[in-house]
Amino acid sequence: MPDLHATVVGAGLAGTESAWQLAKHGIHVTLIEMKPEKMSPAHHSPLMAELVCSNSLRSDRLTNAVGLLKEEMRMLDSLVMKAAEVARVPAGGALAVDRDTFSGYITKALTEHPLITVESKEVTEIPDGPVIIATGPLTSDAMSEAISALPGLDTLNFYDAAAPIVTLESLNMERIFRQSRYDRGDDYLNCPMTEAEYNAFVDALLAAETAEIHGFEEKKVFEGCMPVESMARRGRMVLAFGPMKPVGLKDPRTGKEAYAVVQLRQDNEAGTLYNLVGFQTRLKFPEQRRVFGMIPGLENASYARYGVMHRNTFLNSPGFLNAHFEMINRPQCYFAGQMTGVEGYVESAASGLLCGLSLGRDLLGLGTVEFPGITAMGAMGRYVSTPNKNFQPMNCSFGLIDGLVVDKQHKKIRNKQQRYEIISERSLQFMRDWIKENMVSDLDS
Repeated sequence: MPDLHATVVGAGLAGTESAWQLAKHGIHVTLIEMKPEKMSPAHHSPLMAELVCSNSLRSDRLTNAVGLLKEEMRMLDSLVMKAAEVARVPAGGALAVDRDTFSGYITKALTEHPLITVESKEVTEIPDGPVIIATGPLTSDAMSEAISALPGLDTLNFYDAAAPIVTLESLNMERIFRQSRYDRGDDYLNCPMTEAEYNAFVDALLAAETAEIHGFEEKKVFEGCMPVESMARRGRMVLAFGPMKPVGLKDPRTGKEAYAVVQLRQDNEAGTLYNLVGFQTRLKFPEQRRVFGMIPGLENASYARYGVMHRNTFLNSPGFLNAHFEMINRPQCYFAGQMTGVEGYVESAASGLLCGLSLGRDLLGLGTVEFPGITAMGAMGRYVSTPNKNFQPMNCSFGLIDGLVVDKQHKKIRNKQQRYEIISERSLQFMRDWIKENMVSDLDS
């Protein structure tokens, strides 16, 4: 085998998983991490794959999309999943870990690997040759400027807020009507409110607990991303004349405009996910379920993503990256992790796995890897590469994964848990077949 080499920049969850997969293919890897020489405000440990927020990797069940994603990763010999099993702590149906044990296991595995050379320094420009950039949402200013100058990417997107996203199947459509303002189609779902419902909602919103955000100053927030609870504090009718204005919408059941309306806009191509328009928020997650559950039609809403408010950096990936996270205009230059538009520990690691797997096989002449949308990993790649003018970071959810085909012979399975189990088994069977056909000696442990 020729002496093949690749560079990985960043030793978080995505970067470490990328380096592991490349080394398993026999590729020599230079893994560059600016810690401990330079630390970001969010990092405190010198170890690789530091968990800066929760110690939970979320659900470990196949009836949850992230549980499916983790099982796909295990099948593909994920280093992050190996570390999680070693560091597991009791957490019911979730996979939670001891932070130091988890990061220590990954750091030891990579620093002792004969094909991996670890360098501690800040990278300020994109390295030449085969490379995976996994510098995370807190990418340094110098590296951000270098990324912004890449062909096919006009800017890095900075956002301070994101609205909640709910699944279509969890909505009470008996209380919701579909219509765009002024009869311009039917692209929006509308949740109409009476005056009493509106006032009760505003009262609950004003009394709800908000999450503390380091450095957050309300007066410096851009008007376009003002939290909904901040708008409510400006005056009782601000929401009714803002994101909840009923103008141009007539409830077909009454023939009249409601007192106020919450609009939901389709958030993915399949139409299985909808976001609450104008509902950026920093309410705590339980408070979002409680307060937004007062909106007609959202009484039992299932959240694919809760609203969040924090400063972050991510790529406008659609049109810049393909479905296996490779630059469209520069082959063998990949981006992995949260900066690509995947959200969460597991999703970040999975994107790194796919990058390392794809680049490793490409360097060996085996071809890149692009999993289909019936898999969680493939659905994530499709999400970050599909044109979307409202592109925002997203957790893995069943709303992104291809659903079951329904025809005369196959009626819709109404039990959600049963349906998710079938979708998961379909994905895992695909992975078993793919592994049997493709994962030979290059992926031996």
